[in-house]
Amino acid sequence: MQKNCFELLKTSAKSKARLGKIKTGHGEITTPIFMPVGTQASVKGLTPRDLDEAQAEIILGNTYHLYLRPGTELIKNAGGLHRFMHWHGPILTDSGGFQVWSLKDLRKIKKDGIEFRSNLDGSKHFFSPESVMKAEREIGADIIMALDECTPYPSTEQEALKSLNYTLHWTRLAKEYLEKNPPLFGYDQSFFGIIQGGMHKELRAKAIAEIQKINPDGYALGGLSVGEPTETLYEIADFCTNLMPEDKPRYVMGVGTPWNLLELIFRGVDMCDCVMPTRNARNGMLFTSEGVLHYKAGRYAKSLDLAPDPNCDCYCCKNFSRAYLRHLFHSGEILAMTLASIHNVHFYLKLMRDAKAHIQSDTFEEWGKEQIIKLQHVCD
Repeated sequence: MQKNCFELLKTSAKSKARLGKIKTGHGEITTPIFMPVGTQASVKGLTPRDLDEAQAEIILGNTYHLYLRPGTELIKNAGGLHRFMHWHGPILTDSGGFQVWSLKDLRKIKKDGIEFRSNLDGSKHFFSPESVMKAEREIGADIIMALDECTPYPSTEQEALKSLNYTLHWTRLAKEYLEKNPPLFGYDQSFFGIIQGGMHKELRAKAIAEIQKINPDGYALGGLSVGEPTETLYEIADFCTNLMPEDKPRYVMGVGTPWNLLELIFRGVDMCDCVMPTRNARNGMLFTSEGVLHYKAGRYAKSLDLAPDPNCDCYCCKNFSRAYLRHLFHSGEILAMTLASIHNVHFYLKLMRDAKAHIQSDTFEEWGKEQIIKLQHVCD
């Protein structure tokens, strides 16, 4: 069985921006990369063909949701998630720790795992580090995450330490389970440990040091984008990447806007995911080369000759006007959500390809700073 591996290809001389490559059983992932979120074995509004056309290199699924519905036994019987959803490229699955944590009144956290009630039907369940790894083996993603407890914001140092100790204990147990129980589908699964610790730098440092002893295949920063100021997000990411080994991929979970991604690339982050491209598309917002476009606005009612993004070559922008997209949205047509999602996902992935090209040509810093300002502009 070929082992998944990460290769660092280049680090910028002017910032911490990096080029890398992750080899998996379902193809190579070039970093920095954005991963469209397909929580329930579907990137909302898009087909696998749409994702191919957007040049998606990897997508993300969620163990919590797939465990509850349709169940990991069914996915295993289908031959794994790739076959079940007919996606040929790499997949990463989150452990579901964040989703269980967000249930609040429906869950109870213990040393050996998390007891919770399903948000679907109220049925009672228990996630242990081992049961989550069993589920992720059955799902068969190329990159799998340890069970963690997301530290809320704000939290005291004592609260964050208690939460971190759970995560570290669970990560050790998860790694032990994987060592005893090999992958089910003939290809390797990379194991990422999750760095918690809230906004407390000394706890983040402790987490990185302890996770290093476990020797995961990659490092994920969890507990960010949970209500903290954006500058704090950047500060914690910058602090943590300074302590992480250079020969492993670095993943910030659940972030964010296009300019967030560029800011994180500046700080040495390799991988990001977020529901924002598709969620915002469904609610009338496009991210474009000219800034943020609220396509449902009345000022676009007669914009027949103006594409959503004149500089984009996605299916939506090549074929339809802002007036048509606005009409679909206000008519309640599902096509509005599909077209807008096609554009936003395409835009995010094109932005990442552009970032890689600029890192390669040693022009990322100048280009990136310009883009961060430009992309936050609200279109007229």
